[in-house]
Amino acid sequence: MSQELLPDKIYYSIAELSDHFGVAKSLLRYWEKEFDTIKPKRNKKGTRFYSKQDVDQIRLIYHLVKEKGHTLEGARTQLKRQKKKVKNTVEAKESLLRLRQFLIDLKDNL
Repeated sequence: MSQELLPDKIYYSIAELSDHFGVAKSLLRYWEKEFDTIKPKRNKKGTRFYSKQDVDQIRLIYHLVKEKGHTLEGARTQLKRQKKKVKNTVEAKESLLRLRQFLIDLKDNL
């Protein structure tokens, strides 16, 4: 996953999320089929537009599958049983990454 933050927008394209998480677009589409919590809006042409809630769900799934090594079934189980714990872990990690980036920027400006 990229250490850069996503820009603050209402909707994100599949290309933006693919780049941000460093995964193929096809994997995002697959996760959409496997996890009913990811429900991007579509326009008349079928183009997906992911909301912040969708991005949050993808972030949790990414953490469990790509960083922790869970299977999809294992990730599904974790999200059912301990979603709050997983979410807190991901938020803490991202907060530390933002702090790290801030300190790097601060050091570069000195």
